[in-house]
Amino acid sequence: MTNNNENKNPAAAARGSELASDFTVSINYDSRLYREDIAGSIVHARMLGRQGIIESDDVEKIVEGLGVIIEEIENGEFEWKEELEDIHMNVESRLYELIGDAAGRLHTARSRNDQVATDTRLWTQLACGRAFDAAVQLQKSLVDLAEQHIDTVVPGYTHMQRGQPVVLAHHLMAYFEMFDRDATRFAQTAESADVMPLGSGAMAGVPYDIDREWVAKELDFSDISRNSMDAVSDRDFIVEFLTASSLAMAHLSRLAEELVIWSSDEFGFIKLSDEFTSGSSIMPQKRNPDFAELIRGKTGRVYGSLMGLLTTIKGLPLTYNRDLQEDKEGLFDAADTVITALEAAAGMIAGMTVNVDRMRQAAANSFVLATDIADYLVGKGVPFRAAYIAVSDLSKQCIADGVGFGELSLSDFQKASDLFDDGVMEITLDSAVAARNVPGGTAPERVRAAIEEAKGLLADAGA
Repeated sequence: MTNNNENKNPAAAARGSELASDFTVSINYDSRLYREDIAGSIVHARMLGRQGIIESDDVEKIVEGLGVIIEEIENGEFEWKEELEDIHMNVESRLYELIGDAAGRLHTARSRNDQVATDTRLWTQLACGRAFDAAVQLQKSLVDLAEQHIDTVVPGYTHMQRGQPVVLAHHLMAYFEMFDRDATRFAQTAESADVMPLGSGAMAGVPYDIDREWVAKELDFSDISRNSMDAVSDRDFIVEFLTASSLAMAHLSRLAEELVIWSSDEFGFIKLSDEFTSGSSIMPQKRNPDFAELIRGKTGRVYGSLMGLLTTIKGLPLTYNRDLQEDKEGLFDAADTVITALEAAAGMIAGMTVNVDRMRQAAANSFVLATDIADYLVGKGVPFRAAYIAVSDLSKQCIADGVGFGELSLSDFQKASDLFDDGVMEITLDSAVAARNVPGGTAPERVRAAIEEAKGLLADAGA
């Protein structure tokens, strides 16, 4: 028989050791938390000094050393070491080099578990603020463009079929509402992240007389966590951020899809600026809506980050597990993606040119007034369903004859119903949109009021 121990492959064993090291390394992405990590460490050290847990001389050395480290990082002089695995150990190791044994006192009364949870909450709050601001800027672009097109008529679509006339401003303000909900969700997520876990230790709290409330105030947290086991294992706030980002990307993708369609030769409703399009490598006449297409395409990666984290946390027992190291890459990527996409969409809206005549022509060369003609019969006492059937038959006849409503005479209308009179000849695109004078309707009067209300909301948001 062969002795298995004699057949060990040294190269394989070495690779296994290397893999074990590489597999656990997170510094290539969690280094983005350096500002939050160092800010938390400075406040933690000062609290330890205030509470008499460590000497004031050591506090000053720690704070001074951390100040040097953040300068080194921001000047590109800091050496990140993969063998130290993460942001926390890289900073602590460098602190030892700078100040000696006093560095070892910094980790008193804390664990990497509550430390990273604190860092990530601080980072997420900032990301929420940036996403909120980007959403608001996109809303402002929409309002600015809408204000120029309160009287611009465009076909409104259902099932990608022309349905009823609306004003372009009303269409744009629909997206304002979507992104208003997104901005609200980012603000709410910031509130969810606004709870400080530091002081929870590894999972059971710490046996020191710490002042968590003071630390929370210094780090600008509004509250402290109530349960140490939940505090070190809770990643709901990241799920909420990814959810808010996914919905924002869904709305951005819908907007991007319409920009792609509207800028096509078949529609010709808009022209995107050269800044947000690109040429073809072989077809010199083309301008491709690349930014809109990329927004549409990048939506999937944000969805993937959400599903990835939901899958990661679904079976975790309390408390901290190394699985939670997988929370950050998706968070960082989603934040980068959604913020950039919001900014790009704002630029596309601000820079695009509207073909007013083409939009109106598309509405005129269709049967978008059919509902208004049916409503005219309703005004004469005809039940709506009967009026619907009469106008449906009239529409079919028009299509068969190759004519539109605008080409019909009064006698043509009266063949569909003898209740039609001269008033039906006065139904136009403009009268149709003006008739929708209800809250939330497309009547220019209502849209103008909605825009003014939106401008007030933007002012409150600091835009």
